Amino acid sequence: MTSGGVEYDKNRSVVTDHQHHQNQPPPPPSFQGVPNYPPPPQQQQPPATGYPQPAQPYVAGYAVAAPEHRRLPCCGIGVGWVLFILGFFFGAIPWYIGFFLLLFSRNPRERPGYIACAVAAVIATIIIVVGVVRGSGVWS
Repeated sequence: MTSGGVEYDKNRSVVTDHQHHQNQPPPPPSFQGVPNYPPPPQQQQPPATGYPQPAQPYVAGYAVAAPEHRRLPCCGIGVGWVLFILGFFFGAIPWYIGFFLLLFSRNPRERPGYIACAVAAVIATIIIVVGVVRGSGVWS
């Protein structure tokens, strides 16, 4: 062999990590899981935010997330509001009924009417107490 051939052989050598780190063992392979277990689900990238946004698909009509409710009783306004209106004609007694119905009501759509009855019952009670006390002449 000639000296040119020796140089040619030196240039053909490939440098690998094992040659640089001969004293260190190669790193262990990463854990791949049990062979019969399904692979983990791939994580999806969140959509890119910025301008311009991709157009959302058009859906005809209104998007409704909540289930449809049945119509409220008493002409669609609910028992609470009917009791509130009747309280002006029947001397606050329906307001007290609405107040007690509020304590046991499970329908959230009926509660505003019952709360109006409770507020009206408290105000009526204050007016009645003040009227009775002033009429008795205790503070005169």
